[in-house]
Amino acid sequence: MTTRSGSASYDGFGKDGKGHVSTQSGVLSDTQYGFSSRFEDGIGTNPEELIAAAHASCFTMALSFALAGAGFTASKLETTAKVTLDKDGDGFSITKSALDLKATIADISPEQFEAIAAGAKANCPVSKVLNAEITLTHSLNA
Repeated sequence: MTTRSGSASYDGFGKDGKGHVSTQSGVLSDTQYGFSSRFEDGIGTNPEELIAAAHASCFTMALSFALAGAGFTASKLETTAKVTLDKDGDGFSITKSALDLKATIADISPEQFEAIAAGAKANCPVSKVLNAEITLTHSLNA
């Protein structure tokens, strides 16, 4: 099927190190990351926000396809994912990805919407790869 790539480098060690991350598409190209962008409010990105963006986009696309397959026309789907990084012994673990969806879909019942959204949450490829609690809250504008 499809293989995509990303790369990272890190110069120095620990808090003093500076990293750069790039993606195959070039959307990210030597984008800065490091301790301050991960654990403080420093400039740059971090793995957790990249995972959050990947999860939000994957889930939203999966939902769009599921709604289309069920005969609905989605006029607007907006998802935010919040990924939680918790202390785990001497290290850290990603323990949660909280999806928050705002949807505008005509002629869908709340029950149909709930079932289709739950299926997309469970079956999007990024949800499948995450070994963390995944929650979904949503609002539906009909």
